[in-house]
Amino acid sequence: MKISVGILAGSRAQGLNCAKIKAGNRMNISKLIEELDDMGDVLISAAKKEDYEDLCGTVMEDSSLLKGLYNVISASGEDHIFVCGSDMPGISGKLVKYMSEFICSDYDCYCLTDESRIQPLCAIYSKAMLPLIEEAMRVGDHKLMNLLRKARVKYISLEYTCFGREILTNTVIRKPKKKTFPQAVFCVSGFKNSGKTFLITRLINEFIAEGYSVGVIKHDGHRYEMDRKGTDTYEFLRAGARQTAIFAAEQFSLNFRETASDARLLNFFSECGVVVIEGLKNSPYPKIEMTGSGGESVCDPKTLICIAAERDPRQINQIPVFDRDDIRGIFSCVKKYFGLGEK
Repeated sequence: MKISVGILAGSRAQGLNCAKIKAGNRMNISKLIEELDDMGDVLISAAKKEDYEDLCGTVMEDSSLLKGLYNVISASGEDHIFVCGSDMPGISGKLVKYMSEFICSDYDCYCLTDESRIQPLCAIYSKAMLPLIEEAMRVGDHKLMNLLRKARVKYISLEYTCFGREILTNTVIRKPKKKTFPQAVFCVSGFKNSGKTFLITRLINEFIAEGYSVGVIKHDGHRYEMDRKGTDTYEFLRAGARQTAIFAAEQFSLNFRETASDARLLNFFSECGVVVIEGLKNSPYPKIEMTGSGGESVCDPKTLICIAAERDPRQINQIPVFDRDDIRGIFSCVKKYFGLGEK
């Protein structure tokens, strides 16, 4: 399949033009262009267009990483484009060809992962991502990880390929960061009293046993009261306060009287390796669906990790189906879906 190549040159880091740092006797960006030129048209997006016009025919100017991503996807003459950073000279044409073999109608993004993190700047994006990027720019959410949470993403684990970790080597010297792991965000959805809370609590136990920190978000389709009548915080809200908070030595709670998007709430869960959302059966998030005695599924099958059935578990349209009491089976299925291992 013919695809384009997008290189995000960005701005200067620590006073250096990262794209023009040399890897051996060639500049990073020159090495990337030579290596990936056979894949298709090469496009560059950078903070200063004039820095790269001598290297590539199509150079665009951006003000942020997200805008750069938007530039190269929208300018691509193909439906799919491989996107990488300019400071990653280890990326090869063979890797891109390998990743392109996963392209199908089920996903809009094909993102490489290694043992420590998701790599949104070593990924193939389709033009179907453009509306999601436009919305992210409109609301001012420039985090690529938040963008991926909204998309249909196929995560490709580097561990199970013939490529070494050196392909992701970054030539910019930065201060060491605390080791992070890919965050898994998924829903447990189903009708009222279908067993969602029970399943979530059991999955929490399984993830904690393997060393993961877990957060849970509950979506309520109706109005709810967090602050009960008779409490001080209830009186504060009744008096007109938009936000209240209460804290003690080992816990705190916030209550906002305003609309919040799921993306905004997820910002509070950045320290959690796993986030489970109860509800949101019509959302694009990956999900486990709880079905009743009739066994009917109402969720978009493209978003389903698996189905937890009340009885007669069997595969439906190639979607794994488990007995709702098979916690280990469901847990293993979720781990496999996100490429998670024991920490």
